[in-house]
Amino acid sequence: MILPSKASGIWLGLVGVVAFSFTVPFTKVAVASLSPLFIGSGRAVVAAVLAGSALALTRQRFPRGVQWARLAVVAAGVVVGFPLLTSFALTAAPASHGAVVIALLPAATATAAVLRGRERPPLAFWLVTAAGALAAVAFASLHSGGFGQPHWADVLLLGAVMAAAIGYAEGGLLAREVGAWQTVSWALVLAAPLMVLLTAVSIAQQPPTAAPMQWLAFGYLGVVSMFLGFFAWYRGLAIGPIASVSQIQLVQPVLTICWAALLLGESLTWPTALGALAVILCAGAAVRVRLQPAPVPPTVPHPARSLQPAKD
Repeated sequence: MILPSKASGIWLGLVGVVAFSFTVPFTKVAVASLSPLFIGSGRAVVAAVLAGSALALTRQRFPRGVQWARLAVVAAGVVVGFPLLTSFALTAAPASHGAVVIALLPAATATAAVLRGRERPPLAFWLVTAAGALAAVAFASLHSGGFGQPHWADVLLLGAVMAAAIGYAEGGLLAREVGAWQTVSWALVLAAPLMVLLTAVSIAQQPPTAAPMQWLAFGYLGVVSMFLGFFAWYRGLAIGPIASVSQIQLVQPVLTICWAALLLGESLTWPTALGALAVILCAGAAVRVRLQPAPVPPTVPHPARSLQPAKD
């Protein structure tokens, strides 16, 4: 059997990051007409319908024992926590500002992977990861005009980062047992009753009405951000190492701000472009540090064998 290489995990992770990079701009587009509760919960319902259909059509085996508890952790992080917190935060914060805080996600995911998966990256990895996080935050802050005064939206965004980091780390480990798309599918199905209830509450409070553009953005959030994007992302994390693959997320704020410029009319400057290059270089350095093979210790002859007379 041919085992997937670590490089393939990096490329699959990049595919997932590209899919996720549209999440913040499209959420900002959707909240212009739709309530944040409807967006955060409704997109999970859409994804759960797709996930349940895929599981049923392929006749996947049910998870067993403690796997259900681990799926609950994944669901709490990436199905409930991140979508709801970012949806509410982006009602008051611009998309580029959201990218500032979410730029901390790679470092948070790497930390969660070390704590949960017992990965042991070298010191050089942590130094480059810290440099990448600072570069990503500086890049996004430069574009958005800085953090400014602390805002309640920042608290929600930080909570979203913590929730996603835990969900990514646990999901990456679980994907090695039950499969990548199966992990996100079971997590969506597990969270479906709660998300259906929240969607019903949001519709009762504010019946959803929006322009076609807002509905298209909502559709992307449900189909890609909540479902298809995780196919590649969790597969990449499963190949791992999780701490290394997570650093591909450093390019997410770069892509997010580019999409925000195209979709929302935000401007791009030369300092922003130079900052983007610095972020990408840090991401590449973090991946290379973690992917370098450990040096093979020199072979020391066994004392007993060294005393044996050589044979003619």
